[in-house]
Amino acid sequence: MSRWPGRGVVLACVLLLAGCGYAKRKDVDAQFSQLRAEMQQADQSQAAQIEANSRRIGELERALESLRSDFNVRIERLQGEFEGMIAFDVPVHFEFDDATIRQQDQAVLDKFASVAQKYYGGSLITVEGFTDPAGSASYNQQLGMKRAESVKGYLISHGLTETAVRTVSYGETRNRLIDPNATHDEPGAVQNRRVTFVMDTRTMAGTTISSR
Repeated sequence: MSRWPGRGVVLACVLLLAGCGYAKRKDVDAQFSQLRAEMQQADQSQAAQIEANSRRIGELERALESLRSDFNVRIERLQGEFEGMIAFDVPVHFEFDDATIRQQDQAVLDKFASVAQKYYGGSLITVEGFTDPAGSASYNQQLGMKRAESVKGYLISHGLTETAVRTVSYGETRNRLIDPNATHDEPGAVQNRRVTFVMDTRTMAGTTISSR
């Protein structure tokens, strides 16, 4: 299949005019020369675009691998009704009854914001907030939202737009906790006090990379 769909039509028209005697030889030669130049330019442009896309895909793969290897982020491409959404389980945790972003967690948020801004423009990121099961369910629902909003504010301050990030709280929802029985300073409790990201790429222009 031709990579320039119009070239066959133009070529046929030139040949038809030449065969019917409606065009002088020099005019036909000029048209052929112009056609060859346009075909060559189109091929070069397409080759450059393919090379640029390949380079960008390679860069994205390396950025995602850095999130995995350098920051221990688990990345999962969702399936079924959630096709086109990518879950990022990031190691961002909070102190008991607190929504302040810890200094040691800022580096992974910086990296995530950079990757999202550079490669996933137009996608919608949902920040999910969680708590440990200590306290009432209603209080923990509010605390989970405070944590999600705190992270949203951090991402926006590092380049993401207000409309690109939304928040939701799951509080102490037991089927989403790492250790449903760990509270306060018990082992595993800090793992419950976290945020995760879900990125919806279905409205994003361009190609996304499946995770492994």
